[in-house]
Amino acid sequence: MNRKLTVFASQLLAALVIFIAFLLIFENKLVVPLWLQPAGRMHPLLLHFPIVLLLVAVVLDLFRFSRSTANNAFYHSLQFYLFLSAALLCGVTVIMGLLLSREEGYEGEMLQWHKWTGALLFFIAAALFFIRNKAWYKRPFVISSGIVVVIVLILTGHYGATLTHGDNFVWQPLEAYKKTKQVPFDEAVVFADVIRPVLERKCTGCHNPDKLKGELLLTDSAGIMKGGKSGELFVSGSIETSLLLERIHMPLEEEKHMPPKGKIQLTDFEIELLTAWIGSQKTYFSEKVADLPETDTLRQLIAALLTTEADEERFDFPAASEKDIASLNTDYRTILSVAKGSPALSVNIYNREVYSSRQLEELNKIRRNIVALNVNKLPVTDDQLKTIRQFENLRDLNLNFTDISATGLQSLTALSHLRNLSLSGTKVGYAELEKLLPQFGSLQTLSVWSTLLTVKEMEDLQQKNQQLKIITGFVDDGADLLKLNPPQVRNKTLVFEETISPGLFHPVKGVEIRYTTDGSEPDSLNAELFEEGTVVNSNTFIKARAYKEGWISSDVVSFDFMKNTIRPDSAVLLNKLNHVHLAEGANTFFDTKLGAIGANNPAWANYFAGVRGVDMELVCFFNNPVTVQSYGIHYMVEETTGIYPPGVVEVWGGESQDKLKLIATLSPPLPEKGQLPFLKLSETSFKPTRVSCLKIIAKPYQLKERRFLLLIDEMFLN
Repeated sequence: MNRKLTVFASQLLAALVIFIAFLLIFENKLVVPLWLQPAGRMHPLLLHFPIVLLLVAVVLDLFRFSRSTANNAFYHSLQFYLFLSAALLCGVTVIMGLLLSREEGYEGEMLQWHKWTGALLFFIAAALFFIRNKAWYKRPFVISSGIVVVIVLILTGHYGATLTHGDNFVWQPLEAYKKTKQVPFDEAVVFADVIRPVLERKCTGCHNPDKLKGELLLTDSAGIMKGGKSGELFVSGSIETSLLLERIHMPLEEEKHMPPKGKIQLTDFEIELLTAWIGSQKTYFSEKVADLPETDTLRQLIAALLTTEADEERFDFPAASEKDIASLNTDYRTILSVAKGSPALSVNIYNREVYSSRQLEELNKIRRNIVALNVNKLPVTDDQLKTIRQFENLRDLNLNFTDISATGLQSLTALSHLRNLSLSGTKVGYAELEKLLPQFGSLQTLSVWSTLLTVKEMEDLQQKNQQLKIITGFVDDGADLLKLNPPQVRNKTLVFEETISPGLFHPVKGVEIRYTTDGSEPDSLNAELFEEGTVVNSNTFIKARAYKEGWISSDVVSFDFMKNTIRPDSAVLLNKLNHVHLAEGANTFFDTKLGAIGANNPAWANYFAGVRGVDMELVCFFNNPVTVQSYGIHYMVEETTGIYPPGVVEVWGGESQDKLKLIATLSPPLPEKGQLPFLKLSETSFKPTRVSCLKIIAKPYQLKERRFLLLIDEMFLN
């Protein structure tokens, strides 16, 4: 390099030392004009070059005094220019960093550490360049100075990475495997134990006291309620106007999408949690989850979360064979997973008339996976309890109104995981239970109403077993009227081909069931009296209410009886489903399995197929042409968590997939604000059309940039 240019570069480095010291002293008075801000934003782009040059220069300096390089002019020249270039680039990078730090969103202790370690690294690099030809600049000094350079460089990089990506960015992906302490449901606080952990995992890396991006602080309730420079994050009870949800649901490529592209994104369940929290009429911060109304969607979601996390720790056995589960599912015995992906199974057995002990014995194939068993009102005997004893991981057992006795219960003391035992309506007595209960080490609740126990004996049993919650039921003293529970249906499915007899019933004897089919509220005067033998042959929406003299009438309950006469021979989905709501893929829509509302219900978790970011496109094929003239869709609506009807449904038909024409469209109505969650059937009729192929496109409802979650459990072709 030309000597004059070398001298100029050395003088420029000395000037940079003075200039940067000046900037650091008078930083508070520094105002960066808009035209200069792009220079500051190039700080992350440039900083890698001086790091590499400085490290190479330091390494070369270690060999500078060896015999092979002591008189090597090229080696010394290369090292000289590396040091000079590294120091100059360090200085420019520091200036850019100081300019960038004056922009909004950069403040706090982490910024100060990054600034001063970066400046220190520059001053060290400049000092090493100017003193490297001193007589006392020998190998021991080079080694010690090299160690200092590496340490300061690591610290600068660490503080810079924390500013850019948030704390614990490197190890964050591994935290998915970390076992966190399970918070008991009764002790969990909505914000501290559920909402804040979500924000800490996905949001506070950029919105903390050290990096206040957008002037938004998400580490505490005060910062959340204050919002940022774009305004309030949300208004309680109004998910449509929520800035937070709007940013979350923007396309990933959008600059304002949160978390930004490249960061770990929120899961669908986390989005549902935040939506339910924001959708609450009151923003819960200090409240306990258990204090929320039982019907509150947020409470149900958190209950599912805490239960699932607890189960994941407890259920350490392998999953049962899907083939075995399928073979054991019958009209009078249902086997369901307690949660998607869980190896634990819940078994319900029905119909006293056809029950036999064989229905229990056949479960031996999956005995390790059964955690819940319901044989309520079945003629189960003491001998059959010996079969149940083999279900080693059983947690919940319902023996209400069975034929067992206290003698047979001795077999169940071997179930070390048993937590909830229901014995209501059986012939167990006080003396036997008093001796048996201490042998149930894990038991938490015991139901004993309508047994041989008197009220005083129940109270005495509770006093002697403080660790247990003994459910004694309602004692009728004649002073209070009881409210009837809603009517129920016996039908295994509400989907039928030709006709169906609605199996409405009520467990209380002497109850009248009044019903309507026009959508009006049934009462004791204008509604029809339900009688056995009633038959429907078309889609029928029934509202029913139970009445009995001396009782308060029940709440109204609704049932959709839905006709489906045409089923495709095969079907395929063209787009991927939401990974949380996979159900049975394309088979979901014609399997007659209807979903249910409530995060704790297996039918909620397993029977809905869902999409949000893409259209739900289903192609149906028929081996022989069929004539269709109506289409129906059954879906969930939960306005508070952002589960909406489809914006529009298109039905295309033709003789093959490449020869389709639009034959019908359907635009279901939107829910009213604050409307309780519900299931809805929407249908449309059209001119009879002969088809061999149908393509159904259900598009999620979209408001501005936000696409809402669409959950469908069944479709109907007639």
